This record gives sequence, structure tokens and C-alpha cells, in this order.
Amino acid sequence: MHRTHTLTRAASLALLAGIAATPVLGAAAGADAPPVLQAAGRTTLTGYSGDFDHFGVDLAGNRLFLAAEDHGTLEVFNLKSGAHEKTVTGVQTPHSIFYIPDLNRLLVTDSGPGMTKVLDATSYQVTGSIKLTPGADSIGIDVPRGRLYVVTGGKDVNMKDSVLAEIDPRTGKQLGEVKFAANHVEAMAVEQRGNRLYINVTDKNTLAVIDKEKRSVIAEWPIKEAEQNAPVALDEDNHRLFVVTRKPGMLVVLNAVTGESITHFKAPERCDEVVFDAANHRIYVAGGEGVIGVYQQLDADHYLQLANVPSAKGAKTAVLVPALQRLYVAVSPGEGNSTGAGIMWFNVLPAAAATVRK
Repeated sequence: MHRTHTLTRAASLALLAGIAATPVLGAAAGADAPPVLQAAGRTTLTGYSGDFDHFGVDLAGNRLFLAAEDHGTLEVFNLKSGAHEKTVTGVQTPHSIFYIPDLNRLLVTDSGPGMTKVLDATSYQVTGSIKLTPGADSIGIDVPRGRLYVVTGGKDVNMKDSVLAEIDPRTGKQLGEVKFAANHVEAMAVEQRGNRLYINVTDKNTLAVIDKEKRSVIAEWPIKEAEQNAPVALDEDNHRLFVVTRKPGMLVVLNAVTGESITHFKAPERCDEVVFDAANHRIYVAGGEGVIGVYQQLDADHYLQLANVPSAKGAKTAVLVPALQRLYVAVSPGEGNSTGAGIMWFNVLPAAAATVRK
């Protein structure tokens, strides 16, 4: 006979207290961890090679956008059914996608010679471009201020320096920039209520803290646990940063005020995206090795590694759609993947309903 009970926060804390773990390396929940992600569907795309990059979402229009970086296209899917609806051309090397609902407009960062593109989201025709330093890649969004931050420059365009450009996404006007004496700058996390932006300076193994008003670096925090820090997510309420490294795969939790390292965990290898699920207090690490690492935040200073959920080889970028309680991952056709390119999606099982079977 199986007994089922809800894993409450109190039970989680009791579980944590009973696990033999060092103060530095985070604890693992073990076999009694509740189910957290439920595989719900997959759409396969044929004739693709290389890497996919990041997603964009149009919730009201029921569309999911994916940058097919090495294929030189933008792929459009039905958000709810997952069906592939359209392949959009007119981009060279797309990376990140920002959708502006009231303008029905797409901004696609493009490291190709044509620069960052502006597309009409009905016709999918290119209507303009935003002239930035070459190499536009990762983005960050400041919703209250109406600002879009774009990483440009660096080694992919044979530049020794990198630039963080600040633009008005509605007009395409560049408002300012921050320069880095580094040729590899990766993902960022942007405070929505505060004045800080955090960005991984990967070749220096540091996380830079930017004052958004002054457009200046106010701190540089070393990532001591591992090398090649790339993805990052932010829990602004609890002032915690979730940094993922690639050498080796590691999830590092930092205090977003002081830069102090709180804990760290082994994480999936070849990760290009880490997602913080504020509703369920979870962190999802999409690993190209074929698993999604799931970690539970018990409080600001205590965390559990819940599970490595099977995905697919090459599934290393992701997006969470809270309104649908769904996590999508992009399955790049490289990375030793023999199952084909496409997308997968998982139902997020709410923490309040997650159960443990004994």
C-alpha cells in the first residue's frame, strides 16, 4: 500500500535537516522527492542542423517563437498545442527574441551582418533594423522603465571588447552603453524594482553589477566554484542570483546584495538557460546533456536538488510560461542528439500539489 502526502515547506526543511550535506555543497532530496515536471509533448523539425537559441512568447496570440541560430530562421509554434506553424526568413544568425504586444512587433537580436531586426509580427516581414555594435546576442528587459539591454561585440565577431547596449525597444533608439574589457560576456538578469543589472563576464569568471541609471560597473564578483559562468536568473524578492557554470556544470546561489556565495550544486552540463519559477520557488537548469536539473528553494538560504528530469540531447535553452504552468525546451539537433530537432514541453506540477509516495 502506498501512502501519499504533500511535501510542505515544513517537511522540506525537516528533510533538509536530516540530510548529511556540507555547508558549501547543496543538499539533494533523494528518492522521496515529489514529481515536479511532467513530459507533455514534443514537436520534431526536420532538415535542421546546428544550434537553436532563445525563445520568445506571445501569450495573447498563442504563439511561441524560437531563434534557429545556425539555420538562420525564426520558427513559430502554437503555444498551446506545440504545433509548428511557420518558418520565418530574413534573419541571418538570430539569438534572442523580444515581442511587443501592443505594437505587434518582434525584435530579434542578430549577430549576422544585417544587425538586429525589427519584424511585423503579422506578416513576419522585416520592417527595420537597429544599428548596434556587431554581434548582438543576449538580452535583458527592464519592463517598468521600458528598456531593452543587448550584449554585443566579443569573440564571435573578432572583437576583444564587449558592449552592453541600452535601447528603447519601441523606437529602436540606443540610449547608452557599458563597455567591458572582455571578449566573452553572456546572459544577464535585470532588477524590475531596483537599479541593478547583473551580467556574466564569462572570460573573467566574474559577475558584473551595473548601475542602470549611471550605466557603470559598481561591483565585480568572482565566481569561485567553477569556470565559464554563463546563464543567470534572479529572485528579486529574496535578493538571490542563480548562476550556472559550464566547466563543470554547477548551479551557484549568490546574495544579490553582497555577492556572497550561499550554496552550490552539481548541475547539468552544457546549459544555456536557467529559469527561476517564482510561483513554485524552483530553479530549472536546462542541460544539453539531456536532463533538466530541478532545485527547490526552501527559503533564501536553503535549497534542495529535487531531480534531473529527462529531456533530450541538445535541450539547453528554455522558457517558462507561468500562465500555462508549462516549461518549454528547445532541442538543438547537434550535441549528439539522434532524436531530431524540435521543441519539448513539460507541465509544471505546482509545489502545493506535489506529492511524495511511500
